Amino acid sequence: GVTMVQDRRTSGTFLEDQTIEFKAGDLIGKQFHDTVHVNATSYNRSVLLSGEVPNETVKADIGKLVFGIENVRNVNNELIVAGLSSLTSRSSDGLITSNVKIGFMRDKRLTAEHVKVVTENGTVFLMGRVTQREADRATQMTRTISGVQRVVRIFEIISEAELRMLS
Repeated sequence: GVTMVQDRRTSGTFLEDQTIEFKAGDLIGKQFHDTVHVNATSYNRSVLLSGEVPNETVKADIGKLVFGIENVRNVNNELIVAGLSSLTSRSSDGLITSNVKIGFMRDKRLTAEHVKVVTENGTVFLMGRVTQREADRATQMTRTISGVQRVVRIFEIISEAELRMLS
């Protein structure tokens, strides 16, 4: 509840994003079973696909499958062709995500609820509806976290005027 109150998406879009993530996971699981490791993260109906797949064909097929889900606006297909990541790698990614979120909470110029953080193989994906200043600050702070190899920004940049209207 608290997260949704501070979220810059409408409550309807927030719920749509949850539905999109559920449908994507279900469809990918049914079609590809244990041959892939895919995370589908939706923010404002923009879907990030991260993880590992066995080949480019499967990567493209998953992108098309997810793009076909109702209410999906666009797909950022960041899947890599590689063997499935290990539990150790996934645990390390979880720690990086936690450290980025803690960094956001400590930084008085950022609100952690406005940026969704996903980490895959040391690459940190940042999503959210943020101002240019917030996007730059979040990116700069994320780059200082131990273990971060790369930062990918998938932000929807909003103006300061639009931000005031959301408040």
